Amino acid sequence: MKKLNRTTAQGVKTYPERIIQFGEGNFLRAFVDWIIWNTNKKTNFNSGVVVVQPIAKGMVDMLNAQDNLYHVNLQGLDKGNVVNSLDLVDVISRSMNPYEQFDEYMKLAENPEMRFVISNTTEAGIAFDPACKLDDKPASSYPGKLTQLLYHRFKTFNGDKSKGFIIFPCELIFHNGKVLKETIYQYIELWNLGAEFKTWFEEACGVYSTLVDRIVPGFPKKDIDAIKEKLQFDDNLVVQAEIFHLWVIEAPKSVAKEFPADQAGLNVLFVDSEAPYHERKVTLLNGPHTVLSPVAFLSGLNIVREACQHEVIGKYIHKVMFDELMETLNLPKDELKQFANDVLERFNNPFVDHAVTSIMLNSFPKYETRDLPGLKTYLARKGELPKGLVLGLAAIITYYKGGKRADGVEITPNDDPKIMSLLTELWATGNTTKVAEGVLAADFIWKEDLNKIPGLKDLVVKYLDAIQEKGMLEVVKTIV
Repeated sequence: MKKLNRTTAQGVKTYPERIIQFGEGNFLRAFVDWIIWNTNKKTNFNSGVVVVQPIAKGMVDMLNAQDNLYHVNLQGLDKGNVVNSLDLVDVISRSMNPYEQFDEYMKLAENPEMRFVISNTTEAGIAFDPACKLDDKPASSYPGKLTQLLYHRFKTFNGDKSKGFIIFPCELIFHNGKVLKETIYQYIELWNLGAEFKTWFEEACGVYSTLVDRIVPGFPKKDIDAIKEKLQFDDNLVVQAEIFHLWVIEAPKSVAKEFPADQAGLNVLFVDSEAPYHERKVTLLNGPHTVLSPVAFLSGLNIVREACQHEVIGKYIHKVMFDELMETLNLPKDELKQFANDVLERFNNPFVDHAVTSIMLNSFPKYETRDLPGLKTYLARKGELPKGLVLGLAAIITYYKGGKRADGVEITPNDDPKIMSLLTELWATGNTTKVAEGVLAADFIWKEDLNKIPGLKDLVVKYLDAIQEKGMLEVVKTIV
């Protein structure tokens, strides 16, 4: 079987480097890079991507080993037709680790053709770290790294306004563009970069809020041997995704003209406000995902589709979506029901074995952005806590205890070291009241003390105790 690279693969192109992408994970490769690949094919966009690894450890060595080529395997139903496609994506020209190649990273700012910056560094990625310094190689935070790059570009081109960047953050944060922009302002102030640079950033660069939507299960472990046999290539970076995709970009028509993805027959929308799309998607797709994952896993289920089709867990998911989260939205009910049913159809995609553990990364920040707003709105509107959402929080806390599932499967939580350390400490007390109080009081996660929400601590403790005593599945039965 042949190795996959630019010598062995036929028909691959090399495009001018015009896009810097922070993040090399499955989602960006199956969503953004796939969209760029389509746009290159169907318009005169003609743009290549340089990938920057946002943290010290990542996958850029694997990408470079394959000359940054990989296949996207789309599976699902498209207007009733079964699709199971394999496409070779060739838009990434090179990938770099700025922790090892800092000078090369900074040189990206010197390329006059460079125009776009795209990122997906998880919900926790767009954050201000006051410990970052301008002369760090590189700054630890993503916004810090980006500010270093922008400042170098400003100096390289003597403040030329035609050399600004168009910036599309894809992190799942509401108004991600606004949050990223504000964080960059914080670094401009912290590092005393001056009024002239600040004005250049404001006038020459655009930071646009976006909403992304595609379920990307990632590397197809189960099917990889058959896929390699079909391809006749040893591709270790195949990424599997559903057919559905939506990219909503809150930007003017001038930006759409420069980034013509909407002209390539793709579901890319340039809109005046991404707010209604964001709220609907985060609440009815990501919200259920975040709580169904620990509940399903601790009930002995490993795949999202299995969870939806399970007699008990399926009812739990339906309850969270239709009876709890849907009640917190202000859009027309019929429209919300249609969207929720579409989401369930996507969860039930017969091709996609979406591992619930792959959704569990950074669960606490995810719960804070995806489920906590609904919990508060539900309480305000109904005068009681939404049991499904609270049980989901108790399930995350239980999952982060680690250990083994009832069937002996290892539980391996993965999150910010500070969160992991806190949970280890709290569970070591052996006291579920202390565990609940400590988690709810962690304002570095929630930006507030959740112990102040009436009844929340007591209900979390009740569910934590019940899960320890009876097991997750039996507890779920009591609320559905």
